[in-house]
Amino acid sequence: MNTSAKKYLPIILILAIVKFLIQWFGNRNYGFHRDELLHLSVSEHLDWGFMEFPPLIGFIGKLSYLFFDYSLLGVRLFPTLAGVAILVLCCLIAKELGGKSKAILLAGLTVLAFIPFYRNHTLFQPVAFDQLFWTLGFYFLIKYFNTEHLKFLILLGLTLGLGLLNKYTILVWSFGLFIGLFFYQRGTLFKNKWLYLSALLSLLIFLPNILWQIGHDFPLLKHLAALNSHQLDKQNPFEFVSDQLGSPFTLLISLFGLGALLMSRNFKNYRAIGISVLVIFGTMWALNSKAYYVFAIYPVLFASGAVKIESLLSKKPALIYIVCAIVLLPSVYFIPEGTPLLPIEQFVSYKGLEEKDGRMELTGDYADMFGWEEQVQLVDSVYRSLSEEEQKNTVLWAENYGEAGALKILGKKYGLPDPISRHGSFWTWGFGNKNAETWISLGNEKESVESVFEEVELVKIITHKYAIGEENGIPLYICRKPKVDIEQWWANYKEYIFD
Repeated sequence: MNTSAKKYLPIILILAIVKFLIQWFGNRNYGFHRDELLHLSVSEHLDWGFMEFPPLIGFIGKLSYLFFDYSLLGVRLFPTLAGVAILVLCCLIAKELGGKSKAILLAGLTVLAFIPFYRNHTLFQPVAFDQLFWTLGFYFLIKYFNTEHLKFLILLGLTLGLGLLNKYTILVWSFGLFIGLFFYQRGTLFKNKWLYLSALLSLLIFLPNILWQIGHDFPLLKHLAALNSHQLDKQNPFEFVSDQLGSPFTLLISLFGLGALLMSRNFKNYRAIGISVLVIFGTMWALNSKAYYVFAIYPVLFASGAVKIESLLSKKPALIYIVCAIVLLPSVYFIPEGTPLLPIEQFVSYKGLEEKDGRMELTGDYADMFGWEEQVQLVDSVYRSLSEEEQKNTVLWAENYGEAGALKILGKKYGLPDPISRHGSFWTWGFGNKNAETWISLGNEKESVESVFEEVELVKIITHKYAIGEENGIPLYICRKPKVDIEQWWANYKEYIFD
């Protein structure tokens, strides 16, 4: 950090500490989300790719295990650190765009005020790291515009390569940059060999995953087809836009930023960034993407918007503090909706929820953090009821990756054997002991288990007050005497693993 940036360090440091503390206190509560359980599960099968996503989340999950042994706080530290880095980068981008102390303050506060980031920077998912790579890429590109030092082009390529190993949506970001760069000095950058060396570096970093995709018959395409069939085709295209309106004051800052990047003389050198943002947003919208896929464009817009507002209020600088208050204060009340700061009983009261038929309808993310421990405890009690000889020849069969992930990760402290599941990446890890005499089935419906076994005994229908609907009222069976060839039964399911 150069001398001019160091004088802003106290502002950035205080904002970063606030961000960290909010996330830290939220990270402690409730339990693992089903997606977190999947990401930790793949970390035990490190490879250059997985059926649902690229490999980086698995490597980070392995680090989490080595450092923190799957503690909730330890696992969630990584997305939290990514979120703190995004805030710091947003402030640094504001500085690179010509902002002074008040612009840097407003930029950082806008990140703190953007409620969706709290969810993104709590859960152990590729999303937080995706947002970090996008923001870091924008930062390096702006540094290159300001200095024309070639090292920033190489760092840009490194960022893209690592981003591709994290989440494929960064391809849309790179497409946006490709179009935007035609508007930087009339596209002269495309005559610079270092741009292509940077792209080559990205390709070399990404190459192992490409080879993995080829070797596994491109599961990415099958996953995208399933995602489109089950989720994205049900997306209302207008919801993609309306979901951007959920935080109106931070949106206003970003619109100031986009307008400045596209039209302001002072931002003429950065017009390529504004064009890139438009292309990224339009492409995501055209692809019927989920709204949160595009949230990674906001930090650079928050930074440019803060600088523009500081410039507009240069003759009345005290008004910046009023703008800061207007942006931040209305968001404070909603932070518990983004990260679980409140114990569940207080959250229920905070949201004014009422119990119906013994259940509470929480939001999807929070509901997905409950019930897993109870499922594992029940499976363990059934497993321990078997004789030692039976336990040696028992398979735990979970219906979906959440249940399988719970048995795999939370089951470690109970000494349970690794589960099997025909869902996603779990299918690739196999069916275990095909000659097992006893199977404990979690979540599979009666028709499914009866199609495989002659003897099926229902142990319990599992319910939970706070668990998500699909994990409420699920059956637990003990199954014996398989009546199909397990190996063939497993192989026949290959085309349905994403259902």
